[in-house]
Amino acid sequence: MTWLKWPLLIVGLLVASLLAYRTYALLVGIPRDVAELRNNPQGETAGIVMLLELPDGRELPVNYRREGDQVFAGADGPWWRPLRHGNAPVRLLIRGETLTGKARVVFDDPDYKRTVFDRLRPKVPKWLPEWLDAHLVVIDLDP
Repeated sequence: MTWLKWPLLIVGLLVASLLAYRTYALLVGIPRDVAELRNNPQGETAGIVMLLELPDGRELPVNYRREGDQVFAGADGPWWRPLRHGNAPVRLLIRGETLTGKARVVFDDPDYKRTVFDRLRPKVPKWLPEWLDAHLVVIDLDP
C-alpha cells in the first residue's frame, strides 16, 4: 500500500492547487478586473477585455474582438453554457460603452471558428488540439 501513497498525494496536491486557483480568481482576480473595466474604460485592459453580463445576471470579464456589429469571445470555462441554444440576450461593457445583443456558441463550423480565433487569439499555437481549444461565442449587437 505504500506504493499508492505517492500517486494519491500528487493527485491531492493537484486538486488542491486547482481549487486554490479558482478561489483566488473568484475572490480577487475577477473583482479586480471588473473594477478596472469600470474605472478605466480607456485603459490597456479595456482594449482586450469586456464586461459580459449573461442572461442569468452574472458579470464576467472576457477577452473580446469587435468587428462591426459583431463581438467575438473565446470561452475557456463553462460560462458559455447559458448561451448554447443561441439568441441569448446579453449586455456588454466595451470601453465604457454599454451595448446589448444576442449571443450564440458556434459548434458546427470549425473553419469559421479557426478563422475568427486566428484574429481573436493570434498567439495560440496552431498545433493545439481542437478539444483543448475554447468555444467561440458570437454576439450580434442590437442596432
